[in-house]
Amino acid sequence: MSFQFEKLRVLVVEDTIPMRKLIVAVLGALGITKVMQASDGEQAYQKLKNTPVDIVITDWLMEPMDGIELTKKIRMAEDSPNRFTPVIMVTGYSAHKRVVDARDAGVTEFMIKPFTAHDIGKRIAYTISKPRDFIDYQDFFGPDRRRITIPNYSGPFRRKTDD
Repeated sequence: MSFQFEKLRVLVVEDTIPMRKLIVAVLGALGITKVMQASDGEQAYQKLKNTPVDIVITDWLMEPMDGIELTKKIRMAEDSPNRFTPVIMVTGYSAHKRVVDARDAGVTEFMIKPFTAHDIGKRIAYTISKPRDFIDYQDFFGPDRRRITIPNYSGPFRRKTDD
């Protein structure tokens, strides 16, 4: 399946300049030319409030606002410009707890550094072609955290939409 990414608007949030330049270059190679950049979550959030984007690609560790805090703000803040904006977390931390924390913050996709251009393209294509339903329940708003359907599941059902 071939995607045409030319019309996408992407915000890259990365505090390390060489890594930010690399991600922007990879996006350019994929045909994405409408790219905004920010060096931390605070700067990114201000840009989001002024200019709509289709996807946010963010690093985890940044000061003063990291990628998890940015994601939570996108998802939960009253002044959020678009709570449904897909967020792709790009990080060097692959521990299971990190993946769970990102998922629970509302991250749409999780990608480990180092990565290839193919990896980024695949995540973006997946985000576009298979958008996840959003859940709004108590203190969580974000993509449905269920990734798989287990055939012949016999445990308790916890959602109204479960059969």
